[in-house]
Amino acid sequence: MMYVKAVSHQDYLSFIEKQPLGNFMQYPSWAKVKSEWENDCLGWFNDEGKLVGCALVLYRKLPGINKYLAYIPRGPVIDWKSKNLKEWFEPLFEYLRERNAFSVKMEPPVVRAKWKTPTIRQYLKEIREHELKGKRLKDLGPDEVDGHTEYVLQELKDMGWKGKEGEGGFSAIQPQYVFRLPLTDRSLDEIFAGFHTNWRRNVRKSEKQGVEVTVGTEEELKEFYELLKVTAERDRFSVRGYPYFHRMYQALSKEDPNRFRLYMARHEGQLLASTIFIHTNGHTWYLYGASGNEKREKMPNHAIQWKMIQDAHAMGAHTYDFRGISDTLDESDHLYGLLRFKLGFGGEACELIGEWDYPLQPLLHWAFDMYMKKR
Repeated sequence: MMYVKAVSHQDYLSFIEKQPLGNFMQYPSWAKVKSEWENDCLGWFNDEGKLVGCALVLYRKLPGINKYLAYIPRGPVIDWKSKNLKEWFEPLFEYLRERNAFSVKMEPPVVRAKWKTPTIRQYLKEIREHELKGKRLKDLGPDEVDGHTEYVLQELKDMGWKGKEGEGGFSAIQPQYVFRLPLTDRSLDEIFAGFHTNWRRNVRKSEKQGVEVTVGTEEELKEFYELLKVTAERDRFSVRGYPYFHRMYQALSKEDPNRFRLYMARHEGQLLASTIFIHTNGHTWYLYGASGNEKREKMPNHAIQWKMIQDAHAMGAHTYDFRGISDTLDESDHLYGLLRFKLGFGGEACELIGEWDYPLQPLLHWAFDMYMKKR
């Protein structure tokens, strides 16, 4: 029978770096980024005392009482192919009850279905031809469905986990749909050939017009942030304060010099676009992007993505992850642009199994849920 206990950061890091589902949000450095949360690095041990699973758990204390919401972002990192998931979660629940957690929230790194770019493009063509409205990815049969994932979903429901559906494919915290570009066993020429014709043209145009993409320094992070504020104002979204990004740069870089990279696309010295790139376990993520309002015809966003893809490939990554998209295929929907830009790079849309809650104390969990819905 397995048991769960807190482990040292070094033991945790040694284990997770060998795991295929080791998302950057499950690394000890992410706990330092989320400094407003308490945290535990937990390990699962089998009968022989061997470490076989791990989870970074973040805790948010309820005001006025000694009770905590436990949150496992893009985790836990366990054997999701197991035929008995209950044996993994029972010792976790036992540990979290002792930690005064009243509820557990997780976003498993488990992909349920995939839609490849040619399939999506063909369906978009049919949508335009027939003037269809309100179509979503689920209206289109996926190219791949993981049969075991259906078992996982059933097991979670039988245990008492509650799945949450978000609007437009977005949960309250992490997106349920992401767009990924597979890199394994593909040359850069093959990857580039998979881009949409216009995207290849834009990359070449950007290079021809003198846009230079470089890896930025810690000192240049403030330039990224100023450009991010411009982007936020233009696209109408809120942005965290600068200390958050500085903390991220320092914490992730200290853990591994290649964990965090800042990219800067400049033309004649002027910063046109800037991005944050994260790398763990052969998986790279495009985490944040910022772009200015000037010289957009220079196509700096295409140039910077191509540079990051090239660097991910050189680092031996198996996946370049564009992260969140909406599930909408309706071009009149304001969220469609998230898919449109990423689709041009020729990857695949992936549906994860989403956000799940487990009430360790049902009444308190219900009260907290009602409070959050009224906010």
